[in-house]
Amino acid sequence: MSKSIMTVDDSASVRQMVSFTLREAGYDVIEACDGLDALSKFSGKNLNLIVTDLNMPNLDGIELIKRIRTGTENKFVPILMLTTESQDEKKIQGKQAGATGWIIKPFKPEQLLAVIKKVIG
Repeated sequence: MSKSIMTVDDSASVRQMVSFTLREAGYDVIEACDGLDALSKFSGKNLNLIVTDLNMPNLDGIELIKRIRTGTENKFVPILMLTTESQDEKKIQGKQAGATGWIIKPFKPEQLLAVIKKVIG
């Protein structure tokens, strides 16, 4: 059975690029357009990884991580931030919220896959 990854980004083109990259590598992908959409979609799903943007409407990446980490479902799933933000302050906020790793956009597909393989095999 292949591993399931949720990608969360308000940019449809970024979601499509990440999803395409992951599907080509054999992963099952669930797409969400923001943090609230992600929370509604992962109910009952056993995820292996979440890849989320930071800056999104409705519920941003940091708040999404906080809600996941304080919940019971998927509480311990690895979460990668995929964002244009590179400031140390933002990275610290992400780590404090429970982010597993940080990837800066734009990214190369092989870079994303290498990080994912390190995190979930």
